[in-house]
Amino acid sequence: MSEMTATFAHATSDAVQAEGFDSRWHVRDHHPENGTLLGFWLYLMSDCLVFACLFAAYAVLGRSYAGGPTGAELFDLPLVGMNTALLLLSSITYGVAMFAAQRKQLNQTLLWLGITGLFGLGFLTLEMTEFAHLIAEGAGPQRSAFLTAFFSLVGTHGLHVLFGIVWLVTLMFQLKKHGLRPENNRRLMCLSMFWHFLDVVWVGVFTFVYLMGVLP
Repeated sequence: MSEMTATFAHATSDAVQAEGFDSRWHVRDHHPENGTLLGFWLYLMSDCLVFACLFAAYAVLGRSYAGGPTGAELFDLPLVGMNTALLLLSSITYGVAMFAAQRKQLNQTLLWLGITGLFGLGFLTLEMTEFAHLIAEGAGPQRSAFLTAFFSLVGTHGLHVLFGIVWLVTLMFQLKKHGLRPENNRRLMCLSMFWHFLDVVWVGVFTFVYLMGVLP
């Protein structure tokens, strides 16, 4: 029995060597490229549920002022409009970066990713300025259910933007070191989906929270 086992193992080893088998390619067969994108789509769907819950909470609590200030009294639409423009522009510049990556232009890709990150930082700066102004006026999240829902929704989106910027900077270092390899291209695609998803969510925030919030 042991002789048969040894013979079979020897024959298998010879067949593997004859076919030029490489364990690295074997591992890749079990981790298809589409698996990364599918997993990230599932993550985005779960994030959609998180924001759906936050929007639902704001829909219920958005008029519960508890004798405190209303959205019409607090919101600075020109500032929020500028913030919205920055985020939308960042989506455009990221699209240009993706176009440059498809053309294998590494320096152009890094340049437009950097511009995207600057727009994202500008967005966060204006949002933190708005939060600081509201809190200084005594309109913090503990003031009323309306403000609790507002800070929860807008703050969660801001945290996602912050995470996206950290991810973007990390990816820029990876591109600088390893270039436009297939793995980095997949990461670029995943970050692209994440960044555009945040844009879509912000359009909903701008419309549902700010524009409707200033209505009587």
